Amino acid sequence: MELRHLRYFVAVAEELNFTRAAERLGIGQPPLSLQIRQLEEELGTQLFRRKARGVELTPAGKLLLEEARIILRQVEQAETGVRRRARGETGRVILGSGGATYFHPLIPAIIREFSVRYPDVVLHPQASSTALLMARLHAGQIDAAFVRPSVDDSEGLALHLLVDEPMVMVVPKHHPLGTKSSAPLRSFTNEPFILYARELNPDYHDRVIAACRDAGFEPRLGPQAPQILPVIPMVAAGLGVSIVPESTRQIRLDGVVYLEIEGKVPRSRISLAHRRDDRSAPVRNLVAIARRVAGGRTGAAGEGWRGDPRAP
Repeated sequence: MELRHLRYFVAVAEELNFTRAAERLGIGQPPLSLQIRQLEEELGTQLFRRKARGVELTPAGKLLLEEARIILRQVEQAETGVRRRARGETGRVILGSGGATYFHPLIPAIIREFSVRYPDVVLHPQASSTALLMARLHAGQIDAAFVRPSVDDSEGLALHLLVDEPMVMVVPKHHPLGTKSSAPLRSFTNEPFILYARELNPDYHDRVIAACRDAGFEPRLGPQAPQILPVIPMVAAGLGVSIVPESTRQIRLDGVVYLEIEGKVPRSRISLAHRRDDRSAPVRNLVAIARRVAGGRTGAAGEGWRGDPRAP
């Protein structure tokens, strides 16, 4: 028994007429009658009673019609499911975000657009440091991540640059410069700088150090933070000052003030990273949406989309 036998049978059973069924199927009546006869012979029972005008189902035929409809519906569902999975319309994406990237308005906009376009793809979010997310990407434990990576992280990965935003100073509210809107970096020569450990994000750490040296001083390092988010309350507690991506302004904590940096301004990038050899259709769709959303916006805390030469 083949699926075509069931399709032919269902057509005849619903039309109760071989001529109409043949027209519906787009085949001749003799081949259709032959296929039904072969099906009856294989099953060892009569499925139709021939009448003067048309046919009627036997009890065995009525049972087969019920079962055949279920089988054909399941086959159709399987075919549809496979095609949707191949197009990336179903499945799951384990999606990381690090370095407080989700505070940039572009990132939730991308996630929202993806969820609307592909509602049957389940997103599993993970938040961690950039270093851990990059390690999990390499290990195949997550599928993609919004990160602030360094060039050294790119081996084996595709990095799609979404945001290139300026960095800003964050100082305690009662700092002598707390009433200003901007200040040169050299104003903080004698201040302890709160950073998080270099191994968690070498790129961020090195950019801050380089910016201070460009301003003519070696920064005095204060206490380390485990991630970028704890930097803000540590500054509010008066433990030092820090340099953070401008989108971190979204963290509106009493006790801190954000200042623009006068002169040469260090910048921070957000990229969407995934394994270069990943053939996952949902990941490809996520990249396409990220590019489209980033290309159609000017981020509130950045310059929107700029092509990354390392992206495929």
